[in-house]
Amino acid sequence: MPLNPNVRIEPATLDDLPRLVDLTMALFDMEEDFNPNREKQERGLRCILEQPNRGRIFVLRTDYEIIGMINIQFTISTAMGGFALLLEDVIIHPDYRNNNYGTQLLEYVIKFAKRKDFLRITLLTDKISAESQRFFQKLGFQHSHMIPMRLTFDV
Repeated sequence: MPLNPNVRIEPATLDDLPRLVDLTMALFDMEEDFNPNREKQERGLRCILEQPNRGRIFVLRTDYEIIGMINIQFTISTAMGGFALLLEDVIIHPDYRNNNYGTQLLEYVIKFAKRKDFLRITLLTDKISAESQRFFQKLGFQHSHMIPMRLTFDV
């Protein structure tokens, strides 16, 4: 399904930062592992926007507002022998869900990855959200035998 002509996908800019923070706050409010923190979310998003060699943030934009976003970070996979993407922060504003926008945003990133010769996209999704898992599986993502573990430092 093509995008609504009034909606487009494009790279985010620093001017978009307040709305991106709002979206990530809403996302982290839904997740068990994270607590929303406006200062931390802004700092993290700014790290990507100010250093495009670290990754990209793509937004789904109307003429008036950002209605969704996806964050990709660049890494290297020794297993794959080349560059890979870590997919984070996929969110569509609740008022715009169920319009195929999430699928189109993710398909845009998959095409970006293929065009730029990335070898893999890795993502973490909520273990308890069957809906989220089905969404990613529909687009070709598969469960891994790897399990995430984390060590967090408060700075």
